[in-house]
Amino acid sequence: MARQTPARHLKRNADKPGPGDEQRKIKLITEQNVIDKPAMQEGFPMRKWSVEIYLLDQQGKQHKADCFQKVVYNLHPSFENPIQTFTEAPFKCENEGWGEFEMVIDLYYTDKSGKISVPHDLNFQKNHYDHVRDVTFKNPSQALQNLLRETGPLPSDDDRKRKADGVSKKAKKSFDVEKMADALVRLEEDDLLHVIQMIHDHKTDDTYIQNNVDAGEFSVDLFTIPDNLGKMIWDYLVKQKVIEV
Repeated sequence: MARQTPARHLKRNADKPGPGDEQRKIKLITEQNVIDKPAMQEGFPMRKWSVEIYLLDQQGKQHKADCFQKVVYNLHPSFENPIQTFTEAPFKCENEGWGEFEMVIDLYYTDKSGKISVPHDLNFQKNHYDHVRDVTFKNPSQALQNLLRETGPLPSDDDRKRKADGVSKKAKKSFDVEKMADALVRLEEDDLLHVIQMIHDHKTDDTYIQNNVDAGEFSVDLFTIPDNLGKMIWDYLVKQKVIEV
């Protein structure tokens, strides 16, 4: 139990998404009720409250926020345990107290590449209330993008589809894309870096690439690479004996 006083309100300017960033909406669900316990402060009954976090899709439907590895609630310093960490969705934080305050919630990405901090106002005006907030994932990894796609397409998907569709209308490629993809993951690190350099040197405007330096992740849509580059990579993989012809 803790004695809380109103905290000063934090500035609520949301980060605007930049190139390579992805935006989603989260819902913070708060419930609170008066409980039958002696008041710690005259005129302020004891209450039990909880906060849960969900991810919303384009239709506003709730989903488990599996895109977060952990959530840290920074509560009023008068709590015995003011910093509380949860690692399983819906990251429910439940406590008892008598006062309203504003907390900061830190949401950590699943790929450990960053975090999002959002303010949340705990108040006792209603027994149940929701807050929906926009959150921005800075340059998410491919794995995190796949999780975000479960709640809707990403802005980059249209561009990727356009490039892939354009390439598919061209002549049949002289290499097997699926075999190439399987072989690339079997390369040693130095050999893989050599292939990445080949892609950088010979890609075209239609080549779909994502390079997440912070996460140490590079991805390319092999269906969008030019035929001459694909043949170069194919020959190199054959030379490294990761493809049999």
